[in-house]
Amino acid sequence: MKAPLLFLLACTAVLAVGARADAPEQPKALVQKVQELAQKATAMAKEAFSRMRESEAAQQARQWLSDNAELAKQRLVWLKEQLVELWKKTPAA
Repeated sequence: MKAPLLFLLACTAVLAVGARADAPEQPKALVQKVQELAQKATAMAKEAFSRMRESEAAQQARQWLSDNAELAKQRLVWLKEQLVELWKKTPAA
């Protein structure tokens, strides 16, 4: 989690330097440009955190599935046996 945040801060610094290079004489334009870039950086950070949460959820789901796969197989076998027994008890029409 620290690495993406550090990457984001580095990107923000690079963008701020780029904004300064684009408008060295105009402080208002510079401030506006930095604000725009900060908004973009914030959106990128939110997206990165969202992806990270989605990744964690997917990892937990995979872990749950792998932990419970054998139990699910056992229950399916049991259900099949129950259906076979029920089918045998049903009178033929």
